[in-house]
Amino acid sequence: MRYFAAMKYLVRPAELQAYAPANHTGTRNVRLIGPETVGAKQVEVLIGELVQGHGALAHAHPGIEQVCYLLEGTAHVEVGGESFELRAGEACFFPAEAMHVFQATSEKAKVLVIYAPPYGENPKNVRKA
Repeated sequence: MRYFAAMKYLVRPAELQAYAPANHTGTRNVRLIGPETVGAKQVEVLIGELVQGHGALAHAHPGIEQVCYLLEGTAHVEVGGESFELRAGEACFFPAEAMHVFQATSEKAKVLVIYAPPYGENPKNVRKA
């Protein structure tokens, strides 16, 4: 049996547009799960790739919690008065309204990022990666 309609819930990162998020340097993001990809209303998931010495400058997300799970590399993290080194296989949490910093300390880093509710930064309004 053939299927002619696109799948509603399968996401192929290679088919998505990458973007450079605001308030970041040396960062390339691809939004995997969100309102515009699968219609998610309560969660957003993306993959971020960072180069050494770059990442998120100090900022906060009012009303939005964030989780970062480091897939590859190492990163320096600052949040809520704590400062630590994150390694591949480890996760960190940024409470809503908490100022935070996330910067790659290895040659490159790859991070899975989860926002709840969706952050919804519009890639059309930021510079392309």
